[in-house]
Amino acid sequence: MQRLLDRRAEAVLARDADAYAATGTRSGFDRLSAVPLADWEYDVRDVDRRGDTATADVELRYRLDGHDPGPVAAARTVELSRTRDGHWSVAADRPARRSGQQPWDQGRVRVVRGEHSLVLGVGQSTGVLRRFAELADRAVPAVSDAWDADWSRRVVVYVPASLEGMAGLLGSPASSYRGIAAVTTGETGGAGDAPADRVIVNPDAYGLLGTVGKQVVLTHETTHVATRAHTSPATPLWLSEGYADWVGYRGTGRTPRQAAPELARAVTDGRVPENLPTDDEFGFTGDAAELARAYEAGWTACRLIADRWGEDRLARFYRAVGAHREREQRERAVEEAMAEVLGTTPEEFTARWRDELRAEFG
Repeated sequence: MQRLLDRRAEAVLARDADAYAATGTRSGFDRLSAVPLADWEYDVRDVDRRGDTATADVELRYRLDGHDPGPVAAARTVELSRTRDGHWSVAADRPARRSGQQPWDQGRVRVVRGEHSLVLGVGQSTGVLRRFAELADRAVPAVSDAWDADWSRRVVVYVPASLEGMAGLLGSPASSYRGIAAVTTGETGGAGDAPADRVIVNPDAYGLLGTVGKQVVLTHETTHVATRAHTSPATPLWLSEGYADWVGYRGTGRTPRQAAPELARAVTDGRVPENLPTDDEFGFTGDAAELARAYEAGWTACRLIADRWGEDRLARFYRAVGAHREREQRERAVEEAMAEVLGTTPEEFTARWRDELRAEFG
């Protein structure tokens, strides 16, 4: 069975439809035809054989040419059957239970290459994908201008046909992402050979944004790609999401009230946050206004650091926090980074941040 899947992988890379069909069902082959692949291989982990049929737990590993320094791994369930002449044949290949789909599981993939981007879409026109590539191509240099650490300076964007398609790629219920324009998948603290992140778009929510909003979202998500190697479990979400928003809004000319309307409304009503938002406040399944205030609070905190201590210090602070690798070290990581980089304490910083909110929105 491993040899059978090895031949199937070779056929995918060679774009050989006949060789692929010789290994079993050719379902999915045409859907992959436009995807630029550098590697494609299967690793059979376990097999449950019952007479002339079998079900295999398989790990698919692949790399997108020019974008993935390391392989993306996807758990698959492969069903096999034995033919009359005694050979095994692939009958079906699908995502394993509780695993996300790949774009080609949802339909034929269209691909657009940008200067700094690769956009894969299903159920979307080439023109729509080209506009995403243009936005991503503007996002990459905007992020590089703010973030001076090494990163790939490339971004991969998936654009499914719908919210349900986005949820399928993430292996989660659609309700978890309703109203969320895009998310970035990736491995925090990833090494140099870690696979590239994927920016996955919710076309339903993204399509409701204006021109500036669409660019802010793509720049925000691209910031997560750039900062991933310096983001660790010790990095609080107010910092990782706030920094991504700060880069996203940087240079747009948006006023604080325009960029943080929910937080501005709360402060104007006398509801000044006592503390910076916790990770729980960033949950996608919570109240939409509460989620917006959490993001806006993180943005205002990062904006305060950039304005008071400078943009370079903000980036240094981010990296200093992320240098701690364990979530249990988070409180100490923030405290030490504030002392070392900003010359302040979390208590002093929070008090200054609250004063800034009152002055800006009160």
